[in-house]
Amino acid sequence: MPLIELQHVKKQFSGKSGQVTAVNDISLTVNQGDIYGIVGYSGAGKSTLVRLLNGLELPTQGEVIIQGQNIAQMANRDLRQFRKKIGMIFQHFNLLWSRTILENIMLPLELANVPKNMRKERAQELLTLVGLEGRGDAYPSQLSGGQKQRVGIARALANNPEILLCDEATSALDPQTTDEVLDLLLEINKTLNLTIVLITHEMHVIRKICNKVAVMELGQIVEEGDVLEVFRNPKQAVTKRFVQQELEPREDTEELLEELIKENPNSKILGLHFDNESTNEPVISQAIREFNIDISILHGDVKQTKEGSFGTLTVILLGEPVEVERAIEFFKKRELGVEVLTHE
Repeated sequence: MPLIELQHVKKQFSGKSGQVTAVNDISLTVNQGDIYGIVGYSGAGKSTLVRLLNGLELPTQGEVIIQGQNIAQMANRDLRQFRKKIGMIFQHFNLLWSRTILENIMLPLELANVPKNMRKERAQELLTLVGLEGRGDAYPSQLSGGQKQRVGIARALANNPEILLCDEATSALDPQTTDEVLDLLLEINKTLNLTIVLITHEMHVIRKICNKVAVMELGQIVEEGDVLEVFRNPKQAVTKRFVQQELEPREDTEELLEELIKENPNSKILGLHFDNESTNEPVISQAIREFNIDISILHGDVKQTKEGSFGTLTVILLGEPVEVERAIEFFKKRELGVEVLTHE
């Protein structure tokens, strides 16, 4: 049975100009142990979706089913108990500045009426888990951004949740600190077998730790699947933009392409996409030996996901049209993703 299941979920709000649809006909499944990423630009509906998962918002239509229970049908008391099994990490930490780190972590346990000695023991365990052992008497103002988010993670884990929701949890952090926090989340996922649903606008976050991804645009999921497959073969325009940003092509690539095409009107510009098995194959040198062509590499990159690696290579093929077409067919037979970039 799936841990989380959304079935044709719609969420509408009343606005000055009428009904606003924030989430529109979304269906998705999250299994136990997944790190499920939901990515989209601002206004895509991501934050509304995460509030539907913890019952802070109820769907206008459709069903949100968590562990086999339809949360819209829960009584208020049952809903409060249900929320204790869902931890939440926020973008801006949401720590109480007048409380010590240890007291911040103990807060959910205090609200749950856990005895004080047990609260403190649990908080000390979590401090060690998130790498802040010995810092319990410090205050949030004395910590770096990454350390504050570690406190936020520890607090979210206080009640032994079965699901951890992360709403833009790393967007306020610098790149190095982001990677450190993502490594911590990945370790928690492995150690505790904790299911994580991660909301972000950064494809780097998805690539780093997620095994599944859903791409949102205008309140809808436009693309979904295994992270490696989505990176290798993005289908929707918004997904292609996200993937392209993560691959970070040279800023002058477009101008370089235009110049090369002008100088070599019979050439073909190709985007070659490699998966985990083909990244190490010497296909370029094989093509040059087999066909009467020259190949210039314009840009290339290889990235690692949780499930494996993928790569892209932008090349220009120079030679007689027949030989160029034969080389393109050669690449296709090697089961590479082949995209002809030359404008006809």
